[in-house]
Amino acid sequence: MAKRDYYEVLGVGRDADESTLKNAYRRLAMKYHPDRSPDNPEAESRFKEAKEAHDVLSDSRKRSAYDQFGHAGVEAGNSAGGGFSGAEAFSDLFGDVFGDIFGGGRRGARTDVYRGADLRYELELSLEQAVRGDSVKIDIPTHVACDRCESSGAEPGTQPVDCPSCGGAGRIRVQQGVFSIQQTCPRCRGEGRTIEKACRDCRGRGRVRHRRTLAVKIPAGVDNGDRIRLPGEGESGRNGGPPGDLYVDVAVADHSIFSREGRDLICEVPISFVTAALGGSIEVPSLDGQIVLKVPAETQSGRVLRLRGKGVRSARASGVGDLYCRVQVETPVNLTDGQKARLEAFDEAVTQGGTGHSPRATSWFDGVKHFFDRMGA
Repeated sequence: MAKRDYYEVLGVGRDADESTLKNAYRRLAMKYHPDRSPDNPEAESRFKEAKEAHDVLSDSRKRSAYDQFGHAGVEAGNSAGGGFSGAEAFSDLFGDVFGDIFGGGRRGARTDVYRGADLRYELELSLEQAVRGDSVKIDIPTHVACDRCESSGAEPGTQPVDCPSCGGAGRIRVQQGVFSIQQTCPRCRGEGRTIEKACRDCRGRGRVRHRRTLAVKIPAGVDNGDRIRLPGEGESGRNGGPPGDLYVDVAVADHSIFSREGRDLICEVPISFVTAALGGSIEVPSLDGQIVLKVPAETQSGRVLRLRGKGVRSARASGVGDLYCRVQVETPVNLTDGQKARLEAFDEAVTQGGTGHSPRATSWFDGVKHFFDRMGA
């Protein structure tokens, strides 16, 4: 009887990748394994058929020959259609279906191509750089492909060879009774290759230590904790693998005048006793230069005055924040005798004017008196 098409047997398309093939085989193997249906010859036949299809299609050379010439293309070298024994079949099923649990996988799989590691760099910016944006150069210590050996790890004039222990598979099978378990080859450590004479520059690693200088574009409005991703600027891959990414974490340094909360800026503004009492206009700093702040009369220390639109334009949200000025009434120091006398005369005049000049003090003393009256009661 003519053999069925291997893709039809597994129920996959002709463009199926290795993962799809493996999943399809697992499903059929678990369904038709002879141990599940010991008295069902049809199940045994279907199991053998699925195994043969998977063995061919999971091997790139056999699959290419099959795609071009059909069953005739792989008949000569295909031993999957030979004798069948329950122990051998269950051993293969254990390795293929459950191999991942024990660190195994498909037989003959090469896992010597690796993506490069991601790198992290903490970049400290001034507040002005974070608010306005900038282009900053940074030095990144990383690994790059060795030019001398072209990342092969072997001294020029020599080549890596297939590991004699695993035959280039990167894994070996260890027989434990009826079970066959795949393990990483201890000789080549899963690479599948060994280097007889290591490159003197990279010592067989295929990569060398290198310091690169990169220009990082800082978008306007970034803040503490923001992260900038630079694709492909991480560690180089191994054996042709893609490079990793570089993540730049932003840290904004403390500013001598301003603190920042999101889109808003906050600053402390000292004012004189006279300005606080009578009101007036003073110049205060902003990131755009000096601006005028109007101080209302009878302003108390700690009052916050807002200047709209003088904050920060965030990189994450639209609009501009505000500048909040927290005024602090400054007590005069280093007074002359004449100045002290004038202040004492002023204080006496205020006191004679009644409690209306000092509403906070009056309220506070009333509260204290009430507290002690309750304590005495």
